[in-house]
Formats: sequence, C-alpha cells, structure tokens
Amino acid sequence: MARTPPARAVTLSDVARLAGVSLATASKALNGRDQVKDSTRQRVVDAAEQLSFSPNPIARSLLAGRTGTVGLLTSDLEGRFVIPILMGAEDAFGAGQVNVFLCDARGDTIREQYHLKALLTRRVDGLIVVGRQTDPRPSLGHDIPVPVVYAYAPSDDPSDLSITPDNVHAGRMAVEHLVSCGRTRIAHITGEHAYAAARDRAQGVLAALEDADLELVGDVMYSEWSERWGRDAAAMLLAQHPEVDAVLCGSDQIARGVLDTARDLHRTVPDDLAVMGFDNWEVLTTNARPELTSIDANLKHLGRTAAQRVFAALDAVELGSGTEYVEGRLVIRGSTVPRR
Repeated sequence: MARTPPARAVTLSDVARLAGVSLATASKALNGRDQVKDSTRQRVVDAAEQLSFSPNPIARSLLAGRTGTVGLLTSDLEGRFVIPILMGAEDAFGAGQVNVFLCDARGDTIREQYHLKALLTRRVDGLIVVGRQTDPRPSLGHDIPVPVVYAYAPSDDPSDLSITPDNVHAGRMAVEHLVSCGRTRIAHITGEHAYAAARDRAQGVLAALEDADLELVGDVMYSEWSERWGRDAAAMLLAQHPEVDAVLCGSDQIARGVLDTARDLHRTVPDDLAVMGFDNWEVLTTNARPELTSIDANLKHLGRTAAQRVFAALDAVELGSGTEYVEGRLVIRGSTVPRR
C-alpha cells in the first residue's frame, strides 16, 4: 500500500498568498504593528485562521521582533553566589526556549563594557546583570534598548530594577530562631564592615533582639569572612563572655571556625552553645560537626524572578524600578536543635 506523504506545514508565505499581501505585511499584521490598515490586518488574520497557521517558537520570536536570546552579564562567574542565580535564571528560560549568552567581566569595568556591546550587537532581547556582592554597583545607564534587571548587586540608580536578597530580614529570622530555641545570651560574629551584607544582617539581628527585649552580648564583631576569624573571634568572645549561649555568625565559614573553638574549649554544641551561620553553603554546613543551621538566601529563586521580570517586560509589562528584596529561608540542622 502506498504511504500517504505527510502534510506540509503551513507557512507565513501561505498566509500572505491567501490574504493577497506581501510577506512583510503579513508579518506586521500578525505582530500587531500599527503600520497596517485594520482591513488588511483582518484579512491576514482570517487567512491565518482558515489555514490553521501556528508559527513555531522561532517564527513567533521573529514575528515579535525578537531574537530569542538573553544576555547574562556577571562580574564573578566563579563565585559561589553567582552560580545558583544563573541556574535559577536558566530554569526560568526553559530548555531550548531561549538561548543564553553568558559573559564574565571578572570585575573589570572595561571588560564589562566590551561584553555589553557584544551582547547588544547580537541583538539580545534582554539583559540580567549579576553582581558578586550585595553592595550597590554602577548602573549601565538608560541608553540600552532592551530590558535590564540587576540581580544580587543592586544598581546605584533607583530608576533601575534591582532584585537582591533581604539580608535585614535574614538577620531577624536568625535571631527569632535562636530565641525560639530558648537562647537569650546571643553574640554576633560577622565579616567585613565594608560589605553591605554584613551591615544589613547586623541591623536585622539588633532589631530582632530589641523586639525580644534582649541585648546583644558584647558588640558586633566585624572582620574577614574566614574560618580563622571565626576561631579567633570565638576564643575572644568566650573568654570575655562565658555566659554566651548562642553565636550567630555572618557566614558559614565563620561559623565553622566558631565550632572548632567551641570544641577546643569543651563547649557542647548545641546543648551548651548554639551556633548558626548564613548562606547555607552545603559543602560547609553538611560536613560540619554537628551539621550547621543556616539561612539560605534563596538565590535560585532570585535568578528565576529576574528572568521572569525580563520576560514580562518583553510582553509589554512595565519593568518597574527600585529594589525588590527576596526573603531567605531557615535551614535547621544540629548546631541549634539537638538530634532526636
């Protein structure tokens, strides 16, 4: 028996031919461009419906004047905060639906401008600019012809749209957890004061303690983001304030150092001393003894949100401006709650 050949897919050329217009006019009509008369547009739409015309994703993007590409411009591709943001953005783009051009400026302004020009030359539909820390970064300006969303590091221009972790709320959440565990003599060891993340988390810590009618034990202890600082700071803290029953650390690295010193001084964690970190860097938290309670910044969700805002802007939804904050989540492990 002879096999019936498969039906040929209907093309935009077929629609233009049936409507009696040029290919360019058919494209403009289906894209909603205002250069087409209403009567002509209706004739093209009727032809498309009669032929059951359904453009493929690439054709749809061309009809909409898009290239189906998005630029991801980062300053620190090797950073452990950047990778989950990029993964979240890629999840939102969907497999095979959008092509992503990834550029790493390595913290160099000149290199960043070079990559920006290259991405615009490729006619990307939108840009996500990912910073290496939560301190404000210089805006790329307002001459860019596509939607731009700043992720993690907010733009220093409030008329841009920035999406960043809510570190103040994270500090509050951490204290509220420790207080719920019955801790009342809480100290805070954190990283460099120059970092917005350190200052914002400390702000949340102090506000939550005030709400609980508690005072911080000693002063906020600022220095480097390292296990060594955690060990040294814990030794000083516990010598001066042996009554401390919880140490909230500005990062998981610092918390690992505090755990080392607590073990050296025979302070049992968590029965005698609760220890808690930030960032939920699993290579540190799950390999600690005991495993480390931490605040996860929800960076994949942050990346997805940034990508979704770019998509919405492409569909004529106003991009908006200012800074939007993404709340973190508490990940409870054995350093604050005893294993049952």
